Amino acid sequence: MSRWFFCLILVIVLLAAAPERCPAPLIYRAGEGWSYESVGGVKWERARAKDQLEVAQQAYDKKSYRLALKAARRVVKRWPFSDYAPQAEYLMGRCYAARHMDEKAFKEYQKLITKYPKVDNFQEVLHQQNEIATRFLGGQWFKLWGYIPFFPSMDKTVKMYQQIVKSGPYSDIAPQAQMNIGKAHEKQRQYAKAAKDYELAADRYHDRKAVATEAVYKAGMAYNKQAKRAEYDQSIAGKAIATFTDFDTLFPDDPRVQQTRQIVASLKTEQSRGSYEIARYYEKHHRYDGALIYYNDTVAKDINSVYAAEAKKRIEVIKKIKAEREARAAAAKK
Repeated sequence: MSRWFFCLILVIVLLAAAPERCPAPLIYRAGEGWSYESVGGVKWERARAKDQLEVAQQAYDKKSYRLALKAARRVVKRWPFSDYAPQAEYLMGRCYAARHMDEKAFKEYQKLITKYPKVDNFQEVLHQQNEIATRFLGGQWFKLWGYIPFFPSMDKTVKMYQQIVKSGPYSDIAPQAQMNIGKAHEKQRQYAKAAKDYELAADRYHDRKAVATEAVYKAGMAYNKQAKRAEYDQSIAGKAIATFTDFDTLFPDDPRVQQTRQIVASLKTEQSRGSYEIARYYEKHHRYDGALIYYNDTVAKDINSVYAAEAKKRIEVIKKIKAEREARAAAAKK
């Protein structure tokens, strides 16, 4: 055995026999899990929840967010039923937000109001969640594993707003959150869903005039956008007309009433055109009873349209054709 090898074995034995605890960056504590400890770092552990929270708050104030997060997490895990646990949970959310880890911050805030629903700053927490959701609504990317910017997602954004509304359906932030669900669906061009979201806002918050007014208007606009994409689904145009008619009736002094009336007139003209085209199809194939039904519907949808004027002429022509047929049939029986 060489001398160098003997020396190596001797060193290993001495290290193994040493009574001192070797410093390590990863430490496991029962009930708290793993945490990173820098060698020679700040002594941040405290024996009481109050003192531990003070460490977390002081670190946060100094923008030492990693240390603040670690200290706050220890409060929550070791003293979950103490009076200091809610503030520590809130501080964890603030730390994640400060580090631009918005998804984690949102989830931490949600843990706070789920575990401590009577927390004093409940409204503030909802506002913090709403600010995060609104950043994602504006196009901020969600992160893969919480670190790597990956993609924007209106589906995930909708779920955030839905959680806010669910947590505090009649909070001061809930109406705007519900409206933003509709806005997120509009960004996805899911206009029918958006209209339903706005209608829910108008119904639930009908006692808040500003919210109800905006919600009914946006519901009508969403239906109008959907009607333009669904040429053969005249029922969507009908929903838009009905919604704008409600808007006109409920809020006659709103400055947008003139605009909505013009949209209704345009929609009715479009409905009239749709019925006219169907009537022409039936007439072309000599199915005169069906043609008459849709020509009459053309007139009923918008009596002042050019399609209504033409429909009236075609109705008279078809009536003459049917009368001549009936006369020939009667003569043939004699």
